[in-house]
Formats: sequence, structure tokens, C-alpha cells
Amino acid sequence: MPSYSTLSITTDAHNPRIARLVLNRPERLNAINNQTPGEIRKAVEWAQDNPDIHVIVVEGAGKGFCGGYDLAETAEQEIEHPCQQEKVPWDPMEDYAFMKRNTEDFMSLWRCSKPTIAKVHGAAVAGGSDIALCCDLLVMANDARIGYMPTRVWGCPTTAMWTQRLGPMRAKQMMFTGDVISGAQAAEWGLATEAVDASELEARTMTIANRIAAVPRGHLAMHKLVVNQTMLTMGLEQGQMLSTVFDGITRHNPEGMWFRRYAQVEGFKAAVQWRDSGRNIPEGDEARREIERLETQVTRLASKP
Repeated sequence: MPSYSTLSITTDAHNPRIARLVLNRPERLNAINNQTPGEIRKAVEWAQDNPDIHVIVVEGAGKGFCGGYDLAETAEQEIEHPCQQEKVPWDPMEDYAFMKRNTEDFMSLWRCSKPTIAKVHGAAVAGGSDIALCCDLLVMANDARIGYMPTRVWGCPTTAMWTQRLGPMRAKQMMFTGDVISGAQAAEWGLATEAVDASELEARTMTIANRIAAVPRGHLAMHKLVVNQTMLTMGLEQGQMLSTVFDGITRHNPEGMWFRRYAQVEGFKAAVQWRDSGRNIPEGDEARREIERLETQVTRLASKP
């Protein structure tokens, strides 16, 4: 079996036609680091090349599926994450190339000819929701949570899957509010394939996976291709291009820069609490004034031994 630093992939102990891809950074709530997207792609390619495997189940170790990008250090640190530049001038195409590569890595779950099932407990939020929604099916615990909170400030979901999975009205609701919904509500809205009690999540997911695994690989590939082609015709790739460009803008416009400066001074948790609380987020000239004030404190903090 291949070995990775952020995940594992093995064949299921009871059915060798099923691959189990486990996001495996439980101490960080399986948060996405620089290695995770590429390792997802490599694991999917391994399963794609294995003729015995018919279906892939994607899940998270520990308390949840995936808490999103590992941004606490990114937001607070002095040196930028590669996709969060502060070069003058900022290069949006360099930013786009970095984030588009991550999006393409996540989309390997969607492009793979073998069906993929996200099995979600705990949280699948922010970038973690991107991974879950790139899977063909989504089985959630009733009390699990899914959403993209950074749409309130400092982010745009680069996979553009919310509209594809929910339709325009519900997608707008999720992106305008940054709300997180439960597995039960996700199933009611049609976002999740099914939602069950947490104690039944493993059994129900594997019941679906086993039934799919009994179908010939060629049939599964053709059926998946038909649906995927419809999604492409509806503009999926164009939406991903636009959302990935916008993701970079949200991290560099006055509101995004305010969020990062506030996180540097007050801590990432405090910045997230403000973002998610429903308080007004500084914008425009107000954000610029706050950035100037906070930058003075950032400089002072950086000069401390």
C-alpha cells in the first residue's frame, strides 16, 4: 500500500473492491496542509490504477472529516503562505495557479472513473467541504456539520460545487451567510445523499459502497461520465475558474487584509469568532483605517524578542 504523510489508503478488510481513503491528521482535525491536496490526487490515482477497486470511501480520522485549510498559523504568521502573498504588486495569476492546482487535486475525486463516497462525521467545513463535495455521494451523520464560513470574509470556495449540488437559491444562502448546516438539514436540502445517526454511519456507508462495488467497473465509469459531462455543460469549469480568482481577491482586498491583520494581533480564534458572530465586518475605508491601526501593533509585536 502507498504511504503518505497526511492520509492513508487501503483496501477494505471485508471487500477488496472498496478502497478506504482516510484523511489522517486527527491532531489538527485533518486540516489541509501543503501536502494534502497532492496526496489526495496520488491516492485516487493509485485506486484508479488498481483494477480490483470499484469504489472509494473518503473519511476522516478522529473527531471529524476535515476542518478546512490549516490557517491558524497562516493567518497569524509574519511570513505568508504561498497563496497569501503580500508582494507589491500582488500577482493574482501566481495566486490563481497555486489554488487552482489544489482545486484540481481535490477534483481528482470527481474525475476518477470510480465512484467516490464522502463519509462525514464531525465537521466538513471550509476547504473540508470542498473535499466532501468533490465526491460523488455524501453520507453524513445527522449531527455532522458542513459549510463554508470564510465566505463571510477571507475566502471563496474554489471548487464551486455548492451551486452544482444545491441549486442557485440554496447555494446563495450558504455563501451569503457562511452558515454551517447539520447532516440532517443537508439531507433535507438534497446536499447529502443520506444522513443517519452517528452510530449507523459506518454501516450505512458501507452498505451503499458494497452495493456499488458489485457493479462492473465499466458500467460505473460510463454512468459517472454521463453525469459529469452534464455538470461540465452547465459551466462547472468556468465557475471554478471564477471562484478561484475570487478566492485570491478575498484574501487581498481591504476586508481580507483586515481579517488577517486582526488575526495577527488578536489571534486566529478571535478573528474567526468575529467573522462567524454576525457582527459587521469592516469594509472599504473603515477596513483600511483598521489595517493601518493594526499594522502598527503587528510591527510592535514583530520587534519583541
